Amino acid sequence: MNWDQVVIAIVGGDRREQEIARCAVAAGAQVRVYGFPWPEQGIAGAVCAASAREALEGADIALFPIPGIAPDGALFAPQCTERIIPDREMLAGMRRPGHIILGWADPKLKAHCEALNISLHEYEWDEDLMLLRGPAIVEGMLKVLIENTDITIHKAKVCLVGQGTIGSLVTHTLLALGAHVHVAARNPVQRAAAYAAGADSHELSDLARVLPGTDIVIASVPARVLGRDLLETLPKHALLVDLAAPPGGIDRGAAQELGLKFVWARGLGARAPITVGRSQWSGVQRRIDNILKEKQ
Repeated sequence: MNWDQVVIAIVGGDRREQEIARCAVAAGAQVRVYGFPWPEQGIAGAVCAASAREALEGADIALFPIPGIAPDGALFAPQCTERIIPDREMLAGMRRPGHIILGWADPKLKAHCEALNISLHEYEWDEDLMLLRGPAIVEGMLKVLIENTDITIHKAKVCLVGQGTIGSLVTHTLLALGAHVHVAARNPVQRAAAYAAGADSHELSDLARVLPGTDIVIASVPARVLGRDLLETLPKHALLVDLAAPPGGIDRGAAQELGLKFVWARGLGARAPITVGRSQWSGVQRRIDNILKEKQ
């Protein structure tokens, strides 16, 4: 099967998906899209469908966004007028054997795909792609910090919970800007790397001791680590920024009840949609190439 025989549906997302659509057209695929901002001039070679179901009808491959699926099953599509929840009826129109390439799937989507003989290809945690889009995420995070504080990052006490690929980039950036960085992580190797970079490193059990006096808290792990008991130890001026996918690392309901400023900074890769869209496409294209080889 060649690229010109492939029908790709791109559903949900933001301006990054515009660039992904352009790349898919350039590769020779037939492209239908729905759920992300459609540019006034359109996208040459791509068709904007009237619904997600229409976009998916007859598609060999569907591309869903990297940012995680919401608790109700909705895809990340912040500028769409409706919530896009890929249920069994919506997916049933795909050509078999179908393939969905996305950041990560929730249990409901996995169940639908298993019943319909649709293969899932998740790439949220591919380290190379995380590194490629990492600079845009860090730049977007800095914008959030600057816009939501009355202090400089320089000399601020910052506690970063999590030290994966993105977390480590955040640590190095904040240290370079002169922040006093405290890293709390479960993995001892990650804690050692943070220490070597110049941060103070802690186990998660140390958070109750670290958080008092903290100006900025940044979470990058998709697991509820910071609950009410820990949030109560923070000063009232503290800014909470959650970079993690649902359910997030911070109890935002408790944060709001405690009067703390909370920002769930999802989709920060949209800060540089062309750069990040092309980097995401590099990973998507590899997966499609593998799918096509298997069909030959």
